[in-house]
Amino acid sequence: MRQLLQKIITRPIIRLSDKYSSRPDEKRVFSALTELHKIILNKPGKRGLVIPFDSKEGKFVILSDQHKGARDDADDFALAEKNYLAALDYYNQNHFTYINLGDSEELWENLFLTVKHHNKATFEKEKLFLDRGAFVKIFGNHDLYWDNDPLAPVSLYQIYGKSISIYEGIILQTTINGKPLNIYMTHGHQGDLQSDGNWFSKWFVSNVWAPVQSYLKINPNTPANNDDLKTAHNQMMYEWSAKQQNTVLITGHTHQPVFQSLTHIESLYIQRARAKKANDIAAITQLEAEITKRHLKNDSSLNFTGYRPTYFNSGCCCFDDGDITGIEIADGFIRLIKWEYDKDKNSVREVLEERDLEALLSEMEAKS
Repeated sequence: MRQLLQKIITRPIIRLSDKYSSRPDEKRVFSALTELHKIILNKPGKRGLVIPFDSKEGKFVILSDQHKGARDDADDFALAEKNYLAALDYYNQNHFTYINLGDSEELWENLFLTVKHHNKATFEKEKLFLDRGAFVKIFGNHDLYWDNDPLAPVSLYQIYGKSISIYEGIILQTTINGKPLNIYMTHGHQGDLQSDGNWFSKWFVSNVWAPVQSYLKINPNTPANNDDLKTAHNQMMYEWSAKQQNTVLITGHTHQPVFQSLTHIESLYIQRARAKKANDIAAITQLEAEITKRHLKNDSSLNFTGYRPTYFNSGCCCFDDGDITGIEIADGFIRLIKWEYDKDKNSVREVLEERDLEALLSEMEAKS
């Protein structure tokens, strides 16, 4: 019966999840992002940090949306845990600062004690960054508990062995050729009517979605679903970022990786347009095959060349094949990376896209 139901309703459920899981309101999104940005810049501290860094020497990794759970059939993180642990080993050994961008713990579906019990290994790896003073933890909508529960400081002490501050956002500041660049990060649920801490969403996820997901073993976070055109929420995040000066915005929340304001499928369309202009038949054939594989029509009318490269999204650490994605800022570059299992089930890091920060800032200014 379970297999039959999976076959019949998995796709409709995923489509409904994509359509209704995020109900952003543009006015609320813009207002929330602007207010937090101003507060962090003018009064850094409780709401968020400002961290100056050298663009050539600073090393940061941004990972979000682990949704660590109870290791049951509703735990989207279970398959990705090994990749996540391998990634943390790599980044700690290479002296990165780890910015955890929210929804790290799934505290809508689970009690804190349950998550604590089943995720000891991940907390120990994260603690290594904390011990080096290289760990920043930001809350999201699914772990809002860290921000608004009076027992949260005690719970955090229990899992990390020391006190830790929780923030809503962070701004990395650097200067490139005498020009300032701010990299503003927050989870990205702000202004989302469906997820901005409201009780109904939490009740629905805990009492309706989680049991259905567990029984049918459905994880809507598939790579195919996250390579399409930007979600409405990501589009609004981009539109806010495009109006800013010398500012890059990085969020999570949507589970959809975005690099330089484009999803992977959108980048493919741009590459195909360039290949057509150069009359590179081999490249055109390869790109069209890739676009077809992504389940989108081969529509040559799509045009994304007007986008300013101001918005990035870390994706998530709970894809249904165990992959995790994130953003690296290191060696003067910003990179979209993926950790995946090879044929021998070893965790392998792959750079999906990268851009020199100096060139990025120059293009931002040229398109302002």
